[in-house]
Amino acid sequence: MTAHPHRTDGAGPRTGSGAGPGRRVRAVRLGPRSVAALVLISAIGVMAFGWPLLADSTSGLAHSKDAPWLFAALLPMLLAVVVATIADTGLDAKAIAMLGVLAAAGAAMRPLGAGTAGIEPMFFLMVLSGRVLGPGFGFVLGSVAMFASALLTGGVGPWMPFQMLTMGWVSMGAGLLPGPDRLRGRRELAVLAAYGAVSAVFYGLIMNLQGWPYIAGMASGVSFVPGDPLDQNLARYLAYCLATSLGWDLPRALVTVVLTFTLGGTVLKALRRATRRAAFDVPVSFTPDPPRGAASR
Repeated sequence: MTAHPHRTDGAGPRTGSGAGPGRRVRAVRLGPRSVAALVLISAIGVMAFGWPLLADSTSGLAHSKDAPWLFAALLPMLLAVVVATIADTGLDAKAIAMLGVLAAAGAAMRPLGAGTAGIEPMFFLMVLSGRVLGPGFGFVLGSVAMFASALLTGGVGPWMPFQMLTMGWVSMGAGLLPGPDRLRGRRELAVLAAYGAVSAVFYGLIMNLQGWPYIAGMASGVSFVPGDPLDQNLARYLAYCLATSLGWDLPRALVTVVLTFTLGGTVLKALRRATRRAAFDVPVSFTPDPPRGAASR
């Protein structure tokens, strides 16, 4: 039996590896079940991040002892999204292999800075991978890479599911940027650098919501007050971010921008070349080998 990849986009059959220079780079496709799962987990994630802001003063939710269990409940939900995506039509064996390689690379890059002063080169790779391989692949990659890096660095805790979810959003957003087939060169790098900077700050702001409502003993100007009007708590939250995490978020954004402009072109070419050679959108069919001796007749 001989395997031949064939095109199914109406352009007729095509044999070979699909690595021709004119071949269009296509992101990993997601089926409807995967899209529904991503929407569902994103909605649950938004509620999980924001529910303390809606708690009243008598609920006791702001410092509930059950909060870590709520955090931990997100982990199996995120893993369920990964399983649903792999089981759907979007991720075949080649895509899973690339997912493993990129997740391992992202996990290995995170300890390089260990979060020191916001030096986290992992963001650069997650943004570029999401750009080339699409929003669905990006979400799965960001979540898996963050999970692997937590195991590698010993950063396993109630915050880990939130990190997985937020990094998944960062990579997914890169796959939703405009012009994936037309925008190239310095213009594309500028778009990715701008998105990388915004998403790096966004990551810090969102992750602050995970712990801020449960930290007691802070000054009243930056502490969460359950039951207070939403605008007042948001003002305290912004003051908390300015006082605590902005010193990490801005350097993270700067590192992402610098790496995108210096290494982004090379990494994008490598990712696109690998995607063309993998030919994710070309199904494989098997045809019987010719009878022995047929070639000599």
